[in-house]
Amino acid sequence: MAAMAPGGGGSGGGGVNPFLSDSDEDEDEVAATEERRAGLRLGAGGGLDPGSAGSLSPQDPVALGGCARPGLSGEASATTVALGGTGETPARLSIDAIAAQLLRDQYLLTALELHTELLESGRELPRLRDYFSNPGNFERQSGTPPGMGAPGVPGAAGGGGAGGREPSTTSGGGQLNRAGSISTLDSLDFARYSDDGNRETDEKVAEHEVPLQERKNYKSSPEIQEPIKPLEKRALNFLVNEFLLKNNYKLTSITFSDENDDQDFELWDDVGLNIPKPPDLLQLYRDFGNHQVTGKDLVDVASGVEEDELEALTPILSNIPPTLETPQNLEKSLIVQKLEDKISLLNNEKWSLMEQIRRLESEMDFLKSEHFAIPAVCDSVQHSLDQSPLKDSEDSGQSPVNSSDKEKNEDIHLSVSQEVDSTTPKKNSDSFPRREKEGMPSSSPSSKNTIQFDKPNRKLSPAFHQALLSFCRMSADSRLGSEVSRIADSEKSVMLMLGRCLPHIVPNVLLAKREELIPLILCTACLHPEPKERDQLLHILFNLIKRPDDEQRQMILTGCVAFARHVGPTRVEAELLPQCWEQINHKYPERRLLVAESCGALAPYLPKEIRSSLVLSMLQQMLMEDKADLVREAVIKSLGIIMGYIDDPDKYQQGFELLQSALGDPSERVVSATHQVFLPAYAAWTTELGNLQSHLIPTLLNKIEKLLREGEHGLDEHKLHMYLSALQSLIPSLFALVLQNAPFSSKAKLHGEVPQIEVTRFPRPMSPLQDVSTIIGSREQLAVLLQLYDYQLEHEGTTGWESLLWVVNQLLPQLIEIVGKINVTSTACVHEFSRFFWRLCRTFGKIFTNTKVKPQFQEILRLSEENIDSSAGNGVLTKATVPIYATGVLTCYIQEEDRKLLVGFLEDVMTLLSLSHAPLDSLKASFVELGANPAYHELLLTVLWYGVVHTSALVRCTAARMFELLVKGVNETLVAQRVVPALITLSSDPEISVRIATIPAFGTIMETVIQRELLERVKMQLASFLEDPQYQDQHSLHMEIIKTFGRVGPNAEPRFRDEFVIPHLHKLALVNNLQIVDSKRLDIATHLFEAYSALSCCFISEDLMVNHFLPGLRCLRTDMEHLSPGHEVILSSMIKECEQKVENKTVQEPQGSMSIAASLVSEDTKTKFLNKMGQLTTSGAMLANVFQRKK
Repeated sequence: MAAMAPGGGGSGGGGVNPFLSDSDEDEDEVAATEERRAGLRLGAGGGLDPGSAGSLSPQDPVALGGCARPGLSGEASATTVALGGTGETPARLSIDAIAAQLLRDQYLLTALELHTELLESGRELPRLRDYFSNPGNFERQSGTPPGMGAPGVPGAAGGGGAGGREPSTTSGGGQLNRAGSISTLDSLDFARYSDDGNRETDEKVAEHEVPLQERKNYKSSPEIQEPIKPLEKRALNFLVNEFLLKNNYKLTSITFSDENDDQDFELWDDVGLNIPKPPDLLQLYRDFGNHQVTGKDLVDVASGVEEDELEALTPILSNIPPTLETPQNLEKSLIVQKLEDKISLLNNEKWSLMEQIRRLESEMDFLKSEHFAIPAVCDSVQHSLDQSPLKDSEDSGQSPVNSSDKEKNEDIHLSVSQEVDSTTPKKNSDSFPRREKEGMPSSSPSSKNTIQFDKPNRKLSPAFHQALLSFCRMSADSRLGSEVSRIADSEKSVMLMLGRCLPHIVPNVLLAKREELIPLILCTACLHPEPKERDQLLHILFNLIKRPDDEQRQMILTGCVAFARHVGPTRVEAELLPQCWEQINHKYPERRLLVAESCGALAPYLPKEIRSSLVLSMLQQMLMEDKADLVREAVIKSLGIIMGYIDDPDKYQQGFELLQSALGDPSERVVSATHQVFLPAYAAWTTELGNLQSHLIPTLLNKIEKLLREGEHGLDEHKLHMYLSALQSLIPSLFALVLQNAPFSSKAKLHGEVPQIEVTRFPRPMSPLQDVSTIIGSREQLAVLLQLYDYQLEHEGTTGWESLLWVVNQLLPQLIEIVGKINVTSTACVHEFSRFFWRLCRTFGKIFTNTKVKPQFQEILRLSEENIDSSAGNGVLTKATVPIYATGVLTCYIQEEDRKLLVGFLEDVMTLLSLSHAPLDSLKASFVELGANPAYHELLLTVLWYGVVHTSALVRCTAARMFELLVKGVNETLVAQRVVPALITLSSDPEISVRIATIPAFGTIMETVIQRELLERVKMQLASFLEDPQYQDQHSLHMEIIKTFGRVGPNAEPRFRDEFVIPHLHKLALVNNLQIVDSKRLDIATHLFEAYSALSCCFISEDLMVNHFLPGLRCLRTDMEHLSPGHEVILSSMIKECEQKVENKTVQEPQGSMSIAASLVSEDTKTKFLNKMGQLTTSGAMLANVFQRKK
């Protein structure tokens, strides 16, 4: 160790003068300060004499360690260097000097006692605090001794050895931060941060029972590890489970959670550590390389200890009394204090460096304005560097740096000039023209000849120099080594380097993060001079991710569009399209999806010939051949974009064929995309070509007519829906065409206040492309056109308005003719056409509907009582024209006059159909379509009440039958208040046919209503039909009742079925045995057979089975033996099965009472029962009642 010396010679033991005064002695401190200032003034004035007593020679350790550092505190400066060479010494030693000497001589126990006493008196010494809080001072096994510097620099660390808390400035001008109290995996005690106090105590005691040396050997051995602590295990468990979930190892995660059922893996707080959640496992793994130096290899440069003295530390530490251990709360306060000191230090350094930067920048600006050369700038920087630390040191009370230390100054100059280069252009970017900056040697590495390196004044041979440098381990032989050793000096060389390196980088990047490479790949592909390399890079881009998800595909597409904008159409065609073509048949649908989406995204940036040829062909091939719905959906959207850019009229027919294929696609996704994107875009092109009214719409209408002609024996409803929905999607485009070609279109100018369009003026569009305002151009322009449109229709007519006249004179008549040909019983077809006319009328407006559409329908229907006997009139009323006009045209607008018109039309139809004895299918279709909307229930009940009170029995009979259709959709309140009173009125009608017509409606009420009072009223009415003598011989009534019982019995309320339906069926079967007329007997028997077959799936009690169900079946078998032997065989099987149930029930009776249905034994019976149960369509309450035995 270096000996301590008084005077100006300095101290080798860490740069501390032990004879400086303590901070408590004010007079000594004042004297020392005055002398220090004198020394600083001398040094700043022109440098010290190298031979003088106050000089700082290069061999003096203080010269290296005690240099001026900006931002150092006064306390530290009191312990640094010398008194200007006076040689005078104060009488007392400072406590800090005593502490330094104790640590240097390894009197650690004494130093610890001193530290404890200072703590208790509130005068904590930073040197002792830092030394005893750093585990590196006690666990270091190997490395440079604490008191030594780097090899070849005697005492390099000495200056920092006792330099206080502040970091030293090394000879290279950089900053060597002192390693404070480093918490490594070896030294970190997790239990200290936990809520489990007992565990903390136990673990600490257990560790201190082991001798220190053994513990050190144990920790440093790679084969031996400390046993995992419970909290560590819980923390690692949490991180492992998090890793499994993030990487989709869900089953493994579930198993792992089951094996650790005492831990909640959703809450980090459940682990028990009072620290924030650490990064995930992947981040810890990636950061592992940054933490290879462990705590035991670090030493505290602020309080160094010789290595040979470290061995004496173990017995001393092992003898430390437990009472001297730092308490936990004190330890925490020390940590807080240390961090606050560090913050203060860093803030001081920051302000000092910012001041240096400011001064340097101002000097550079000054030099620039004077047109000085670049070397002058460097000299000025060097000079300012020499001066600025001196000024700072005057402020902080520190000694100046020795200007004779050339190597140190050169390194500092290099560091600061680099810092200036990196910071100045950012702030003064406007003040340096681009050419000037490129010409500067300091910022342009290309000018290699301007860079000069100092040659040593030595006489060694070049061969010796070369051999000497060969000991620097460099690898330029490998590919990577050659890339590293060859720094790019221009944009072109950077691009070449990226082109060479990226193919090697991409495979080693995680799949989930590869999209981060997209900007780099695209930039290089844009700017690389070699076509082959560009092609390789774009190939990498399209193959970057094995199965790119939605977000990743969007990122790649964004990059492709940016590339296309940058390079132009020629390179897009030559470089990007081949990549798409290569992947058109890729095995992964995500890659084919990328191709399909790319074709649309790149369409605006391709040559127009390529758009309408190669790209169109690619998309057509994918639409026809690809099996993935998602891919074909993307193809359709891209086709729509192509249709928005294509301008070759020869491709019109190809587009129409693609449209037909798309509309007929089996996937709903593809058809939906067709209506949303492809069809509107194609319609826009068709409109420009003038083919919308001349070809597209007429062609679709002709295809519908052909379907109807060929479908007399079976209409292909799917194709009808396909063409009709296409027509419906074309309505906005047709209306836009009518507006744009109107006589007033030239007058439609935006001036003044624009009228507002009603929110409900147009039906809601399927997509923005079907919005009329989007097609026209803007909502304001549309508003002006609509105002002129309504005025023209109302006041000036349609003369000369060719596009609208085509709609009125050709489209509407053809549509009405098609409507008359469709099957009125096809609910789907009626609904489709109804929706079409509704959209057509709403789009074209109320005036158009009232003046152009309704008159054409009314002309065909000719609703007047004079046409009752006219077969033509009756024929039209029985067709689908009636429901489509009622539900598609008359419901477009719902003002009072519109509702009255609809009510009047339905009343007229009901009357005319009834009086002409025509089928009621068209009226039923109207009721079904309207009844689906609760808004029309009141209106329909008004129509039926008109029929109830009509003078003709035929009309009343029709009204009774219509109630059956309405009951299912109407709420029970309306049923109780409007339906049942009307039916009761009709059930007492003078005409027996009217009474019979009410029976199906009564049955439907029994099936759908659960109100007890309502059911009782219906039951009483039906009982009167069955038990009143006046109906005894009413064959039609009996048939209607039996048919109704068979239809509603399985779903009706169980009590009603058991007490009413089955007993009355038995009676009707008995009566039918006595029927003399065979035809009537067979009619009743056939309907009874259907009713019994339907009821056989229900739960029937033993009493009911024995007393009514089996006897009824036997009576029915008697009828069938004479009239239909085929039915008789089935009846015998049913009777046998029921008898078997009864017998099984009798055998099981002693074991307890249970229902017959619960004692099913044969597997076929169970299967039949379960199948029938699956067919039940009843409420939960009714289903529950099915399983209850009759009481």
